[in-house]
Formats: sequence, structure tokens, C-alpha cells
Amino acid sequence: MSLEQYQIVSLLEQQVQQQPDNIALEGFEMASPWDKVSWTQFKNYSDQLAAAFIDHGLAVQDRVAILSNNCPQWSIVDIATNKARGALVPIYPTSTLEQAVYIIRDSGAKVLCVTNQAQYHMACKLQPLCPSLQQVIVFDNDVQLKSNLHYHLDTLLSEEAGIEHPQLQQRIAESSLDDLMTLIYTSGTTGDPKGVMLDQRNFASAMRQHHQRVPFEQGDVSLVFLPLSHVYERGWSYYVMSRGGRNVYLADTPRVKEAIAAVKPHTVCVVPRFLEKVYSAVMEKVNKGPASRRKLFAWAMSVGQRQFEAEQGRAKGGLLLKWQWLLANKLVYGKLHAALGGRIKYMPCGGAALDADVGAFFAAINIPLLVGYGMTETTATVACCSLDNRVKGANGQPLDEVEIRLGTDNEILVRGETVMRGYFNRPMETAEVFEDGWLKTGDVGQIDDKGNLFITDRLKELMKTSNGKYIAPQRVEGKVGCCPFIEQVAIVADARNYVTALIVPAFEALESWAKQKGLSYDSPLELIRNSQVVAHFEERLKQLQHELAGFEQIKKFTLLPEAFSMEAGLITPTLKLRRKMIYLKYAREINAMYGG
Repeated sequence: MSLEQYQIVSLLEQQVQQQPDNIALEGFEMASPWDKVSWTQFKNYSDQLAAAFIDHGLAVQDRVAILSNNCPQWSIVDIATNKARGALVPIYPTSTLEQAVYIIRDSGAKVLCVTNQAQYHMACKLQPLCPSLQQVIVFDNDVQLKSNLHYHLDTLLSEEAGIEHPQLQQRIAESSLDDLMTLIYTSGTTGDPKGVMLDQRNFASAMRQHHQRVPFEQGDVSLVFLPLSHVYERGWSYYVMSRGGRNVYLADTPRVKEAIAAVKPHTVCVVPRFLEKVYSAVMEKVNKGPASRRKLFAWAMSVGQRQFEAEQGRAKGGLLLKWQWLLANKLVYGKLHAALGGRIKYMPCGGAALDADVGAFFAAINIPLLVGYGMTETTATVACCSLDNRVKGANGQPLDEVEIRLGTDNEILVRGETVMRGYFNRPMETAEVFEDGWLKTGDVGQIDDKGNLFITDRLKELMKTSNGKYIAPQRVEGKVGCCPFIEQVAIVADARNYVTALIVPAFEALESWAKQKGLSYDSPLELIRNSQVVAHFEERLKQLQHELAGFEQIKKFTLLPEAFSMEAGLITPTLKLRRKMIYLKYAREINAMYGG
């Protein structure tokens, strides 16, 4: 197939023809009509909204912003914007007013789509601050509108203007691979966000390459729980749709455990933090059990890891191992699978470094993790593992039409049709990030003799102690983050003579432990200052860091009473640490750990 045939609207049209009455989109615990949307309805809704956009003055390549939680309407707006040849501008639903103002002003968005009353309230504040913003569309019909230029989505969809709309049909026919498809503003750990320009060519190439690498069956179910505002979940959702799968949208991310049990997905995109929590919960339960349970679990993990290596062609198998694996599956793995819905075929994993022990656990229980590496600037995936090529610690091989090489200081450089055209209205920043046609990722890596990519750290985040030792913070934080009593951790090491850490406890687990120990306290601050609690964390850190070199290990730590939050400017919407802001806010606590 030509690249034009991999444009998302063309791929979706094929599914409409093949399975018109099957369900394409499903809103988890949402009211009708958004609880289940068929392929025919998906087409009709997106046509009608695209026609409404055109009738209300949206010109070719105008921008439509969306500030919304995950829901089927999100994808309707996305595809409708695509059909009208506009460009979608996602804004994280947790964004502050100032962040949303910046993105809308910078992008020049004409339309803003929101979900609920709180988001509509923000939209009403935004409009007078953003001269380009003309219209607001609201998904919740219960929201009382304050302007005749504000509309309920369901009202626009009832106008039935889309199906034979001549301008719409013309725009779809004239769609070009060079059309800007989206502006995604990178959260960035420093400075203002930059609008990454991704066009139809970028996404069409990504779809074609994923079709070559990642299996997906028509009718399989994928749970959409990571934010669609990010290129990772959005790109994966496109792929699921392009293969005729069913996307189930979860609006309330903390309910993912409940949703997985109810939806029973075949795939779900995950980040390492999700896997770390699953792993730590299992290990905590095992360690609290009797010796017989711990012994059975250890045996099952050993069997699973040997079977995995055999299936990957790196070790010998045999009938005895197969019999042991079947027994372990019945006694151990099956119960763990059931907790994840019982139908998981594999889970794409990206967004940060995955701890090797966590990866080995999921390999052993036969839940394949297709670990990948990518950026917004590369339309998500640069490299990813496949079912038959999963190497410990690796991010897999590059996609078939993507080139990678290592530059100065082993910086990963990328070239291919999935690489962005540049940053919106920022020619200087665009020029700085390219070198002879190669995108400079800012990530440090290695490539083995089979072409597997290993990420070692961020170029700018490598920390050098005063003793001249280099520390990769993600490695240390990944090890410590596996503890069920730790919610967040930020290490400090740059220009210091030893490593320290700021730790946010997982208060629910900690309070449960404190109750068992009979500890009394009146506030979270009083709890974390308790000498028994501090000693508990000291012991935990000793256990968690045994695989780290001495110079990498956390020597001192401070427990914090409140989490790093977006509202405080301490984390990005993708949960990456804004280290400079964290170090500034907690300068006194950091200095105290170094005797200051």
C-alpha cells in the first residue's frame, strides 16, 4: 500500500466498510450514546462535526484545541478535525489556566473543546485572554452555556450536516501528506513548551511501520487510560483503530485497576510506574505470606524466566521445562493474569526507563512487554521490542523505516519519515535540534550487535558527583520506585560528594503499616518524622539498592509530606520530574542532608 493509503481517515474508512455495526469506541461507565459507538456512528459523528467546523468558519489548517479527559468524544473531535483538514492541539486536562492560555495563544487555536463544568469554567476565563479563540464546544449536555458561540457537541452532531456536505468531501479528497495534523506541546522539564509539528506523513509512516512490527487482531480491545493529550496513547489509539480494534476510554485514571478487571483488555499502553506498582504489590503480598508460598513463587519465577529465554531462542527448552511451566501457570501465573483481566496478549511500554527486575517479572509470568523508545518529535515510536525479540534492558530494534545512530557522547540521533517537521514558529530551536538532517534526541544510548537500542540516560540529566562519578538518576530512582511505600523519588547528586534523595511516601501503604505497628500521629508530617518510620525507610533502601554500585546508592534521604505536583510546577503532565524546580523548592532540606 502507498503511504497515502495509511492516512488515518483512509484506514478508518476501511473498517467502516468491513464491520459497520461492530463497536469501535466505548466509554467506560459512560451514558448513552457514548457508552458504545459503532464504526458507522464513528464515521457519521466525525463527518457531522467536521461539516459543523467548516460551516462555522474553520479554514484549512486552522487549529482546534481540546482540553478533555479521555472519552470517545476526544477521538470524534480528533478525526473530525482531520477530515476538515484542521490541526488538533491537545491540552492536558490537568493544565493550569496559564498553561492553557500559552498553548492557545501560541497555536492560534480558533475552537476549544472541553468535557465538563470545571473545564467549561476555565474555557470561559480563557476566551477573553486568547484573541484567536472564537468558539467553545462542550461534551457534557448538563453544562449551562453562556454564549451563542458556545455549543454542546451533541447538538452539533444532531444537525446532520456532514454526510453529503460538498466542502467536506472536497477537503477529504484534497487531503495531503504534507498537511499539518497536530501541534503537540512538549511539557519540557525546563522553559516554555514548544509546539511539535506532526503532519499526515509522520502518522501515515508510523501506521505503516507498526503494521509491520506489532500484531493486532480485528475486534481486540485496548484500554485507553494514559492521556490522549500525549503522543504515546494517541498514536497507539490510532493504531488500534486502524486495525479494527475497540478502544475503551477511561476518564478517571486512578480507576485503572478496576477498569482492567471489568474491561478485560487484550492490550493496554503502560508506563513503567504502572508496572512498578503492580510488581511491588505482588512482591509485598508474597513476602508477607508463609514460607511455602514464597518458595512456590520463587520456583515459578525461575521456571518462567527459563521458559522465556527458551522461547526467545537464547536457551534450551524441553518437555520437562514445558511441564513445569504448565504447572507454574496453573498455580501462580494464571492468578496474576486474572488480576489484569485475563486476556492480555502484550502491553506496549514506554515513557521512561523500565527497571530490569520489573521487566524480568513480567517476562516470567508470560505477560509480554513491548518496551519501546520514542519522543513527541518522532511521532512516538523510534524503536520497540517485538514478541520474538525481547532483550533484558533493551528498547528493541528501530522500526523498519527509521534510522538511528550514536553521535557525540553517545547521543541517539534519529532520521526518518516519522521525525517532526520542526517546532511551531520556532526556527532557531528547530535548527538547534537537527544535525545534518538527524534529530538530536538528547538521550544517551548504546546499540548491540543485533541492532537493539539501550537507553542509558538523558544527556542533560547525567549527574556528576564531586568525586568525578557519573550517576544516571533514572536508574537509581527506578530501583527505589519499586518499593510499595514510595510514591515518588528525586535524587540529588550533581557536584555533591554522595547521593541523597527526596522521597514522597505512598501514604496509604505507610498509614496501613503504621496502624499495624500501633503508631499514633496527628498529621502526615508527624508520621514521617516518627523514628520508626524513618528506620523503616532506611531498611527498605538497603534492600532496594543492593544491585547499585556504592557510589550510586542513596546515603541520606528526606521524607516529604506532600507529593510533587503539576500545580506546584514540580512535574510535567507525563510525570517527569522538573528537577530544577524541585531542588529550588526543597533547597533547605537538600542542604541539611549535606550538613548545610
